[in-house]
Amino acid sequence: MTSTTPAQQAPDDADPTAVGAVTVRYWAAARAAAGRDTELLPGTTVGAVVDAAVALHPELERVAQVATFLLDGAKVGRHSAVAAGATVEVLPPFAGG
Repeated sequence: MTSTTPAQQAPDDADPTAVGAVTVRYWAAARAAAGRDTELLPGTTVGAVVDAAVALHPELERVAQVATFLLDGAKVGRHSAVAAGATVEVLPPFAGG
């Protein structure tokens, strides 16, 4: 699997250096859809970070619609604020509980 890499084709206003880079970690089906384990993306909310990820990896959209998000280990919603240096994890539903 691929290690952390900076975003290469983020949306126009999504420059990781402009708003602070956030580490995004992908799990299970999210990892398969993104084609990597982690990457650095911009965003000031979880939703903005996830939107940047979907812009780079369109296959991730379906997974992101049903995923749970963790911000530095705590479950959060898309409207939660994200600080530079934070970690957002994308966890799709897991079979078998």
